[in-house]
Amino acid sequence: MTDDLVLRRQACFALYAASRALTDVYRPMLDEFGLTYPQYLVLLVLWEHPDDAPTVSELGAELRLDSGTLSPLLKRLEAAGLVVRRRSARDERRVEVGLTEAGRALREQVRDVPGRVAQATGLGRDELVALRNTLTRITDTIHRQKEQ
Repeated sequence: MTDDLVLRRQACFALYAASRALTDVYRPMLDEFGLTYPQYLVLLVLWEHPDDAPTVSELGAELRLDSGTLSPLLKRLEAAGLVVRRRSARDERRVEVGLTEAGRALREQVRDVPGRVAQATGLGRDELVALRNTLTRITDTIHRQKEQ
């Protein structure tokens, strides 16, 4: 019989350790641009639709972050001149977030970051895609179960 209460047998620990390791790979790369990893994630969402201005709550849903975590990130990105926050013209209770020209331009400057991170993992493209798909499936399944 095997003992399931061993650290190295825990999928949660493997995910946690891998997440920390990947964040450590990102840190020096993003430091070059004055970004933290969470700020980079916010920008990734905004770069997907550069002419849109999602609301803070829409950004939070996409990133799976609450407004208490997201608001300080947006405040720092705004202070850095990368995003602008403004009240929605249709509903003043909603705050929209848009890219500035500097925020748009930064996309081109960080273009090689994903490739550098992928190289640091030692995995091939197909392996990374399969890993991402598995992790996404786990996340989606857990969130669906929580909503039931």
